[in-house]
Amino acid sequence: MNEKGKKIVNHLILIAGSFIMLFPMVWLISSAFKPGTEIFGSDFKLISENFTLQNFIDGWFINPTHSFGYFLKNTFILVGVVIVGTVISSALTAFAFARLHFKGKGILFIFMLATMMLPAQVTLIPKYIMFSNIGWIDSYLPFIVPAFCAVNGFHIFLMVQFIRGIPKDLDEAAYIDGCSTFGIFLKIIMPLCKPVLFSIAIFTFIWTWDDYINQLIYISSVDKFTVSLFLRSLIDSTSSVAWGPLLANTLISLLPSIILFFIAQPYFVEGIATSGLKG
Repeated sequence: MNEKGKKIVNHLILIAGSFIMLFPMVWLISSAFKPGTEIFGSDFKLISENFTLQNFIDGWFINPTHSFGYFLKNTFILVGVVIVGTVISSALTAFAFARLHFKGKGILFIFMLATMMLPAQVTLIPKYIMFSNIGWIDSYLPFIVPAFCAVNGFHIFLMVQFIRGIPKDLDEAAYIDGCSTFGIFLKIIMPLCKPVLFSIAIFTFIWTWDDYINQLIYISSVDKFTVSLFLRSLIDSTSSVAWGPLLANTLISLLPSIILFFIAQPYFVEGIATSGLKG
């Protein structure tokens, strides 16, 4: 087979793989606009003849006490605070590792990297016991407080690599001009770290928005439900499921992550690429 033939085969394989990966999303979008009787019907049609928006209306008000918008608001509040805490704490910690000199820095950095190798399931029970003893169960504190304590080793590592690529001559020039260490962090380092800060914010948004397991463990009151918990509450094994409204709400819940990624994509790609090259 010549070079042109190999390229054609490779492209066909990629197209087939892309179709397999995208089909669930296509099915979700298609089903959200179908009447409930057609979603799992034997006569599958990508575009229904009975196109309807009723699923979105029913899904928005499917809960007798709160609209779907209420749970979206809860999720945005939680995610927003976690993003602020994660960005601030990761930036401060990374600056200390990348620029400051103190005893035990190397060992602490190794321990920080080691936390990235621990599966989340390993710390799940100890964290629950600790938060339960403190009295934080059924609140957002198990998500918010750790975010302000720089617990994500991946984000810190990403920022350390980026900051190490910034010339130290800038720091020295600022010191000569009378700038303090914190002033250098705030006025020199942070403006140059915008790409990696955007990357961390996007990662945090997606991971917190989709963090169903931890939200299920720590949150029990319906008034504090996030989107993930609300969607799960619509599936009841003892009764029939309103699949149309459920899929419509699921589609709405995906939009913030998709929109954010495409808006911030240039910063996201630049932040990841430069963090991987610098250091």
